[in-house]
Amino acid sequence: MPRRLLRYVTTVLALLAVTAQAAPRPSLPASEDTARERVEHSPRHGEFVTVDAGGTPVRAWVVYPERKDKAPVVVVIHEIFGLTDWIRAVADQLAAEGFIAVAPDLLSGKAPNGGGTDAFLSRDDAVKAVSALPRDEVIARLNAVRKYGLSLPAATGKSATLGFCWGGSTSFAYAVAQPALDAAVVYYGTAPDDPEALAAIRAPVLGLYGGSDARVDATLDATEAAMKAKGKSYERHVFDGAGHGFLRAQSGQDGANLRATDQAWPLTLAFLRKNLQ
Repeated sequence: MPRRLLRYVTTVLALLAVTAQAAPRPSLPASEDTARERVEHSPRHGEFVTVDAGGTPVRAWVVYPERKDKAPVVVVIHEIFGLTDWIRAVADQLAAEGFIAVAPDLLSGKAPNGGGTDAFLSRDDAVKAVSALPRDEVIARLNAVRKYGLSLPAATGKSATLGFCWGGSTSFAYAVAQPALDAAVVYYGTAPDDPEALAAIRAPVLGLYGGSDARVDATLDATEAAMKAKGKSYERHVFDGAGHGFLRAQSGQDGANLRATDQAWPLTLAFLRKNLQ
């Protein structure tokens, strides 16, 4: 093959690979840059509701699946950035797979003038506010949101949490705090610092991590050993080359984040279906 033609073919193949990577994948949650469009054009019914958490109103995004029978509830716990369009898109994707998804804004009432995530002037302000949330208050709000989800006429009696980053660690902590939880999914979040606390867990835990996330990955062996010592179910997967936040930042890490998403999301769905039947 002539050298000029070879260069042309190589360039075209590279462009096709980039295009394929960037194209929307309807079987996966949207990436951050396509999340708003996915939510705005979703055929599913999504709405904001207000949940009473011990006298404090908590705003939550609820998306319903298109199915005739009742569905299990998945509480989606946001990242340290608060309730973003991306988290709403994850909730929508869960509904597409047959779950009732409830994504609370745990910053409800914490912003100026009593607002939530979208009332903060910057992402940095939201990050600081999430970081300052008292754990007991977070658990109380999650309990109220879970109770709300299970009270819906369309809901079965089964529930799970699914969290990312800060929300991943919170999902793990909530499995400790709520013995009636049926399953917990942890995306690149750490376990509670006290290994003895893991004894309270009854729900199986699925952990999904990027192989280039040194801070979190350094904790995984100890978490696995502690869960095993307590007789708890803990399944972990580490995806080579993927970074922290890979499900949101799917175009990152030279394709490794998308490859991780391709593997992690089906594992998530299989785990939820198995434990929420």
